[in-house]
Amino acid sequence: MSTWEQASLRALAAADDLHISPFREDGRTYGTPTWIWSVVVGGDLCVRPYNGRSSRWYQAALAQKAGGIRSAGTQHDVVFAPADDAVLDAVDDAYRTKYASSPYLEPMLHSGPRSTTVRITLAEPTGRRPSQAQLRSVEPYLTVKGASPWSTPASAPPA
Repeated sequence: MSTWEQASLRALAAADDLHISPFREDGRTYGTPTWIWSVVVGGDLCVRPYNGRSSRWYQAALAQKAGGIRSAGTQHDVVFAPADDAVLDAVDDAYRTKYASSPYLEPMLHSGPRSTTVRITLAEPTGRRPSQAQLRSVEPYLTVKGASPWSTPASAPPA
């Protein structure tokens, strides 16, 4: 696994548009992108499923252990792993800071989402990048009348 460049981490920390796509069961095809909240803590990108263990993207991320993310105008091949318990308080604090004004914040700090915090790291470079056709192939699943498939209304809760 590779480490994030500081510029990438800063962009990810500032962005509120992270879409996560764990691989499907074949281990090669990206799943449908799901918009989720993300925070950077101690040099790590961390996310939580709003619905805890019942979240489909969470189940796929743990089963496949890899996939892709798209945020801050970039696409990355990544590896998913459960976050260490030692960082959970810091992740809570980062969520409180970044999403303070959201009515969805409090549920994200409860035991269900908290216990399912995921650490996202860069995958080793393989030279394999998704083609534009692959990226476009998931767009119909996200298209909302008049909206970009990679944008989410600000009022939407995290997945």
